[in-house]
Amino acid sequence: MELQYALELTGTFVFAISGALAIREREHDLFGAGFTGFITAIGGGTLRDILLDSHPLVWIGDIWFLYAIIAGILAAFVFPKFLSRLRKTFFLFDTLGIGFFTVLGVEKALSLGVRPEIAAIMGMFSAVMGGVIRDTLTNEIPVLFRKEIYASACLAGAIFYLVMNYFEVPRDYNLLISMSLVISIRLISVKYRLSLPRLE
Repeated sequence: MELQYALELTGTFVFAISGALAIREREHDLFGAGFTGFITAIGGGTLRDILLDSHPLVWIGDIWFLYAIIAGILAAFVFPKFLSRLRKTFFLFDTLGIGFFTVLGVEKALSLGVRPEIAAIMGMFSAVMGGVIRDTLTNEIPVLFRKEIYASACLAGAIFYLVMNYFEVPRDYNLLISMSLVISIRLISVKYRLSLPRLE
């Protein structure tokens, strides 16, 4: 449980950075970047919890999630030169975020007793909806609708986690391996410009 909690805080932190960087590049003020970072960090998990009728929402019930969001937003402003030197910083933090939240979303859904098929969908929702909201707020075409492997990487990681869970692979190993799978699929697909077949 300690590993899951640490990873969930880390995922919240990196998604907040992702959202804050997205709006900061448009020269908005701290409040605008903070709001976008906040929505990006909690959007997917909040939607998941609403659909699963789970109360209280995680970030409402645990103040450390709010602190993680604030830390991510401040990091985007305090260390802008350092972050800008990282290659494709925005993409990096977004990719880490979807890897974390996919598997954690599956775990949350399973803990509430839903079927594995629904848990996989909830994991995908947890990962991608924060980014969809972020892109909508910044007047971008949501990455979900671009010709990229994004949501499908999350769904693949969620299904892989469920399969490994069925074969009783130790939970901590399963968490790390499944997250790494999501991140690897996303990185490889972008590097080699891979995409799913288009609907003609």
